[in-house]
Amino acid sequence: MATRALITGITGQDGSYLAELLLDKGYEVFGLVRRSSSENFERIAQIQDRITLLSGDLMDEVSLINVLRESRPREVYNLAAQSFVQTSWSQPVLTSETTALGVTRMLDAIRIVDPEIRFYQASSSEMFGRVRAIPQSETTEFYPRSPYGVAKVYGHWITVNYRESYQLHASSGILFNHESPRRGLEFVTRKVTNGVARIKEGHSKELRLGNLDAQRDWGFAGDYVKAMWAMLQRDEPDDFVIATGETHSVRELCEVAFAAAGLNWENHVTIDSAFLRPAEVDLLVGDPSKAQEVLGWKCDVDFYGLIEMMVAADLDALRS
Repeated sequence: MATRALITGITGQDGSYLAELLLDKGYEVFGLVRRSSSENFERIAQIQDRITLLSGDLMDEVSLINVLRESRPREVYNLAAQSFVQTSWSQPVLTSETTALGVTRMLDAIRIVDPEIRFYQASSSEMFGRVRAIPQSETTEFYPRSPYGVAKVYGHWITVNYRESYQLHASSGILFNHESPRRGLEFVTRKVTNGVARIKEGHSKELRLGNLDAQRDWGFAGDYVKAMWAMLQRDEPDDFVIATGETHSVRELCEVAFAAAGLNWENHVTIDSAFLRPAEVDLLVGDPSKAQEVLGWKCDVDFYGLIEMMVAADLDALRS
């Protein structure tokens, strides 16, 4: 019988790549979706007939218990969250309810229904915020700088707490920024690559951005979901930083993206203070050595290949 997995946030970037990976490995895949939302199924359209979508909500523990009883998964991947940092400033309470307390509700539902279920929590490099060390590893102190980062710290520690208190196989992946052609347009990488495509095709003339000096550790989402799966195959649960170990600025992102379309970024990028965050995080760059050694994980797509892939996909989408 095929191994069963439940993915929350299956319609998101990571959820869609993870669902494809698990299907390729012969899994039976279930996805949690909110009944009331105007959920966008575009990212999973190509596999929708091969997965089972179940209605539930991280705000409602009873619905999670029912979904677990119906799907009987061996593995649960909790990828659902209010995941956009900027939105967390305007919706801090909603962000806390889903991104923080939603983790507790899912862990508690697992404890009640089947404590043998293996659980993956999507932690985030935003937990490091005002960084206490460079690069950041599993032992680096957290100092979140947004309501989103604060909520993720809660989700991370409640996962550790349930692991230690109830002996759940619960692991967290502290994922640094990971992008793809499926990334939402509100994220700076996709905003840039989509902006490049629109300028190249004559749909717009300029791209308005905030802090060009912000530096991030950007990897390919398709590589990162392999690490999630690897964590749940281990005998012992643990926490892992998943990152490239390299950092690049938004300015460099612009240089690479515009160059991929044969354009000079300086002719098109305008700084707009409206896009500056109330509190910016510092130099986020992860140390993935533990994941490389223990999980045998590595990045197959580098920063340049990633941005060129995204520009090509956005150009194709505009031309089709």
